[in-house]
Amino acid sequence: MVNSSTMTDIGWFGIFRLGLVQAAIGAVVVITTSTLNRVLVVELALPAMLPGFLVALHYFVQVLRPRLGYGSDMGGRRTPWIIGGMVVLGLGAVGAALATAMMPAQLWLGIACAVLAFLAIGIGVGACGTNMLVLLSTSVPKARLAAAATVTWVMMIIGFIITGVIVGKMLEPFSLGRLVEVTTSVAAAAFLLTCVAVFGIERRSAARPESPSSTRGLDGGFMTALREVWAEPHSRRLASFVFVSMLAYSAQDLILEPFAGAVFGMTPSQSTQLSGLMSGGTLIGMLLVALICTVGAKARLGALRLWTIGGCVASALMLLTLAVAGFIGPSWPIKPTVFLLGLANGGYAVAAIGSMMGLVGRGREAREGTRMGLWGAAQALAFGIGGIAATGAVDLARALTGSLPAAYGAVFVAEAALFIVATAFAVRLSREDTQSSMEIDVQGTTTAYVVEAGRG
Repeated sequence: MVNSSTMTDIGWFGIFRLGLVQAAIGAVVVITTSTLNRVLVVELALPAMLPGFLVALHYFVQVLRPRLGYGSDMGGRRTPWIIGGMVVLGLGAVGAALATAMMPAQLWLGIACAVLAFLAIGIGVGACGTNMLVLLSTSVPKARLAAAATVTWVMMIIGFIITGVIVGKMLEPFSLGRLVEVTTSVAAAAFLLTCVAVFGIERRSAARPESPSSTRGLDGGFMTALREVWAEPHSRRLASFVFVSMLAYSAQDLILEPFAGAVFGMTPSQSTQLSGLMSGGTLIGMLLVALICTVGAKARLGALRLWTIGGCVASALMLLTLAVAGFIGPSWPIKPTVFLLGLANGGYAVAAIGSMMGLVGRGREAREGTRMGLWGAAQALAFGIGGIAATGAVDLARALTGSLPAAYGAVFVAEAALFIVATAFAVRLSREDTQSSMEIDVQGTTTAYVVEAGRG
């Protein structure tokens, strides 16, 4: 069942406009998760555990995504939640900068304020990001889902890059006061960009009609809505798939560069370049899948599912290859291996996001926000756990084996196993989608026959 709030095609210009919202989110988030991270560890000489805890906290609080999506379901409009989420995100970022500036004089008060600020950051990202994806999903035809998913992801990366370059220059000469000023400027610019991006894109006439029939049975509260969504087999399995696959995906980030340095003897500069090579592969993988699914013949949701399965399998194979490479050492062609891993990751990621967007309207009416929120919460939890689990697993495996190649190899194998489990979920979802499409075709044929018979 598709919600009556489904809008007409917003076109490529509309897709890029909503992509600007993701760029704005990325611009604010990169300051809080990257710039403030460095300031806390380097300039303030605080333990690296502190920014690690704060970043994990902003992920964990995003378990509220289903509730934030449910709120927009009940209101019938996404735009106020997108703008409101950006306001909360911006205030959280400014609060985090103020808390950092406070720490040299009042450390514990500054940490307490930083905790509150990062909670706000997580809530803002959840409200803005979830409802932006729902609005995009209900406004784009299935043939463009892969392209729309790629646009949002690439725009977020662009937000990271542009903000990193501009902020890097604006922070010279560095001072904590200047950090607060720059963060405030970026938050304000992100808010204005979001307002421009969503202005008029969600027409009032496209909102869910406020009639008794449209709201009947939907006033049972959030927990009722969440139970209804969780009871949908495809929603439950997709949430499981997102969690498991993103756990494997995110676990790579914090161990790839240490692995390259410890096992392959790379310098910090070389390992950073290796990480950049993987990011380049990821971007190319996304663009290729988006291009193939968009211009290919009848790019259906099932095609996206096949790319998801293929990307998971390819990612698992490349992780197993990395595990073997660790035992062979510097003679192994590590750069092509890492690039291919990025390529597989990119293909999987954009296909998975496109599949989520395609399934958001399937199920109980007026539950799109709750459904997308459930999947977004699964992704956020996976990212919050992934980095901590991967680094902890490397330390544990190293203590048990006394071998760096074995320690890193064990974690790579575990990540590959997670991708295989995710593949099983994706295969099951693909079968259900095929069966559902067949049922729709049969129902449509039967209906047409009955109509024709009635005319006769």
